[in-house]
Amino acid sequence: MQRKKNILIIAKRNQTEALRVAAGLTLLDDRVKVDALKKLADTPQVAEHMEVLEFAEVPLDVLSQDFPDGTALRLARHIMNADVVFVV
Repeated sequence: MQRKKNILIIAKRNQTEALRVAAGLTLLDDRVKVDALKKLADTPQVAEHMEVLEFAEVPLDVLSQDFPDGTALRLARHIMNADVVFVV
């Protein structure tokens, strides 16, 4: 049996695509986590993907792009703990 991978998706430029990728990766038996570098857009596409991610219990962390008060350190920890990182 293979060890579960920790997959981190960083939503940087295209939030909708990042959430779609994360939703697709939930079909694998790996741990998926999403870090958004700014507040998620209020669009139907984002809402649709968020519904899937919430159902799959995928953790989502919204980080400020300015990296105040330890945000950069938190993001660095998430990257270090991941086996695979996708920046979308």
